[in-house]
Amino acid sequence: MNHQIHIVGGGLAGCEAAWQLARRGVRVRLSEMRGAGDTTPAHQTDQLAELVCSNSFRSDDDSRNAVGLLHHEMRRLDSLVMRAAAKAAVPAGSALAVDRDVFSTEVERELAGLPNLEIVRERVDELPDAGPTIIATGPLTADRLAQSIVAATGEDRLAFFDAIAPIVHRDSIDMSICWMASRWDKPSKLGGDAKDYINCPMNKEQYEAFVQGLVDGEKIAFKQWEADTPYFEGCMPIEVMAERGPETLRFGPMKPVGLDDPRTGRWPYAVVQLRQDNKLGTLWNMVGFQTKLRHGEQTRLFRTIPGLENAEFARLGGLHRNTFLNSPLVLDRQLRLNEAPHIRFAGQVTGCEGYVESSAVGLLAGLMAHAELCGRDWLGPPRSTAMGALLAHITGDAEADSFQPMNVNFGLFPPLHDVKKKQRKEAYTTRAKADFGEWMAARIMAADHAA
Repeated sequence: MNHQIHIVGGGLAGCEAAWQLARRGVRVRLSEMRGAGDTTPAHQTDQLAELVCSNSFRSDDDSRNAVGLLHHEMRRLDSLVMRAAAKAAVPAGSALAVDRDVFSTEVERELAGLPNLEIVRERVDELPDAGPTIIATGPLTADRLAQSIVAATGEDRLAFFDAIAPIVHRDSIDMSICWMASRWDKPSKLGGDAKDYINCPMNKEQYEAFVQGLVDGEKIAFKQWEADTPYFEGCMPIEVMAERGPETLRFGPMKPVGLDDPRTGRWPYAVVQLRQDNKLGTLWNMVGFQTKLRHGEQTRLFRTIPGLENAEFARLGGLHRNTFLNSPLVLDRQLRLNEAPHIRFAGQVTGCEGYVESSAVGLLAGLMAHAELCGRDWLGPPRSTAMGALLAHITGDAEADSFQPMNVNFGLFPPLHDVKKKQRKEAYTTRAKADFGEWMAARIMAADHAA
């Protein structure tokens, strides 16, 4: 099939861009190296849109949370990722979490049903000299293609580490010690009784011994090329947090607030939470427990957690290097490479962070490319929206000298100084929804006029 646009990378961003373009009648070639004899240090399958780290898309609250607002905007644009997530959702309180296998299978099924989309298992080693292209190879871009990108941008790539949390078999957890609850008994959007997390309580002595074990535990040694690479603050290894001070974890992933131990009626000194990782409820993810500890050390130390003494691990934690562009320097406002504007970038390689953010940037790249192919001017979402704020940040609003990966957050939105602090989050989302609706209506009018 002769294609009108080539998308390189079958992760979340590449699949979302392909979906948006192919559904609008564009002939798309989607290249994915996994399945062609290649893989990455973190992927375990050759499925499209494989979720490597967590199975969570984070908060689904679109009235008080920037991530939830991004979910809302993506759904309004018929996002493939949001569509697949709805079918793969598992209980996770007010968050949106999915069964990984169901999610990836659903993405592949939807894409395979598009007659003008060709999925090719192949490795692409060089940026193309001509022809509309979207590079969505993510933070694990293969070395040869990464070197081609460096040569084209004239800027050395930046890098940070992303970590993977362990997964525990549900039937190996001692529920006579642990209990099911969500923080503050907040119910899931999927319904239920507000008992979406498994909670493992710790007293002060157990907590202090555990923190010391994290600090003293044997870690996987850095390779020479990794030594000066900074961590991303939003995915900090558990032992690195422990090294920052003995109380750090009690105010982070192990905070006990809002969790009443039914045996005492009080909050424990600290809590380890596990979140359902598949629809069957047989696998549970240790929340916030990404780590660089050696596997034997993980097994030994994590089995000192009350309730996990006999834990069986479906996957232990790990750590891998991620790469991303200094986008404010090398990309224009439409995600095009300044030195080669026939090439767009999308997803985490642009310097956004998170599944949802990566997918949203892929969605926007698809819409931008479609407008360009149709000869229309691109009308971008307002900066008051989640999509607009995220896009503006990575394409010019961020300081290039200190550019780092960023999750969507209200700090990226135009400020509302005249609104009281307690009401500000809802004010941000209310404004964003109104502006997003106006933008969508304007897009439809522009498309109708061009047709």
